[in-house]
Amino acid sequence: MEGLTHVDDSGHARMVDVSARERTVRAATATGRVVTTPVVLHVIAEGRLPKGDVGAVARIAGIQAAKLTPQLVPLCHPIALHGVEVEIAVDHPAAAVTISAHVRTVDRTGVEMEALTAVAVAGLAVIDMIKSLDPAACLSDVAVEAKDGGRSGAWRRPEVR
Repeated sequence: MEGLTHVDDSGHARMVDVSARERTVRAATATGRVVTTPVVLHVIAEGRLPKGDVGAVARIAGIQAAKLTPQLVPLCHPIALHGVEVEIAVDHPAAAVTISAHVRTVDRTGVEMEALTAVAVAGLAVIDMIKSLDPAACLSDVAVEAKDGGRSGAWRRPEVR
């Protein structure tokens, strides 16, 4: 299967050997959002959620998830993370809680999966905290926004036209 790095010539899954690569500074940013109701956003913004501080819980969940990514994503390399930042914000016009994760390392492979995992799990933590008020809340638009470092260099998500 030409062009696919995580399968061998027989089509079997494999972990890519990155041992010959040099360690370089790598970074990735991912975003996502939890779509909910204006009422729930108001409760979150006022800090009146029965389960506690949504932002604090989601940030810790996201950081922990980034660190556990190789245990959750089968072909992900275990790498040392040197920084993980997770931001949570209430976006009233979009009726959503927005999530952003920025992950950094100095290693042989990138941290896009760690950033994505941080956003996804932070979003799940938000949903867990608001599900009694909005059982229809959903996590959406989880995507890598930017990456830096490695052989392919810098990449930014193109603007939607």
